[in-house]
Amino acid sequence: MADHEEYAPPGIDVSSPSPARIYDVFLGGKDNFAIDRAAAKVATDAGPDVPRAARENRAFLGRAVRFAVESGITQFIDLGTGLPTLGNVHEVAQALDPAARVVYVDNDPIVLVHARALLPPSDTTIVIQADVREPAGILENPRVRELIDFDKPVAVLMLAILHFAEDDEVRDIIGTFRNAMVPGSLLVVSHSTVEGHPESGDEVVKAWKNATVQIHSRNRDEITAFFEGFDLLEPGVVWVPEWRPDRPGEGTRWMYAGVARR
Repeated sequence: MADHEEYAPPGIDVSSPSPARIYDVFLGGKDNFAIDRAAAKVATDAGPDVPRAARENRAFLGRAVRFAVESGITQFIDLGTGLPTLGNVHEVAQALDPAARVVYVDNDPIVLVHARALLPPSDTTIVIQADVREPAGILENPRVRELIDFDKPVAVLMLAILHFAEDDEVRDIIGTFRNAMVPGSLLVVSHSTVEGHPESGDEVVKAWKNATVQIHSRNRDEITAFFEGFDLLEPGVVWVPEWRPDRPGEGTRWMYAGVARR
């Protein structure tokens, strides 16, 4: 990992920590730089179980995608996909239904570089560079329109992304996608909070102080309000590891999760 910065692809800014690369550090990935590892250390010094929370969020992604496919949904839009790792949406969905279609969306150039290098040529899976804070542009993207049939149910995944948006931006993001989703579609959300760690949470949030975007902790009521216009499914908005776990057990309390049907 030494001098990793000199190998940064052209156009990749390593002067500020990147949320996608910080998350990659938590997941034990290698697509990060010294500045990202330093930011991640701020978080883990204050909350040693933060990397575990990232892994739990990844596991929630898998459970939610499987639930969607088992509910008859074969179309997915993954907003703020982050750097490719194990258990990506297309891997989980297409293991159950090889015809499942997936659009990955991220605005971080390094995500696009790695995703396009690792994703095999496919008629069912694409990655586009776009900002989740400009939802209309995503929905109007010709490649998205070519792959996703908005006359049929779609699962829109907003995992660990909305906490990088302001309140008015969150309302616009969710409202714009809600209006494009037909009945039977699913909204999948996970979101950071300091509610579970009132003494150390603010110190963890400082990890993103100098990042390219700031993180906004929200409480359970605020996150539950995101699902207005949807039918929130059981067990409601809960700690990430408590959403329909494969096995019961104690988990972290850094993120809430919920799934709702349009």
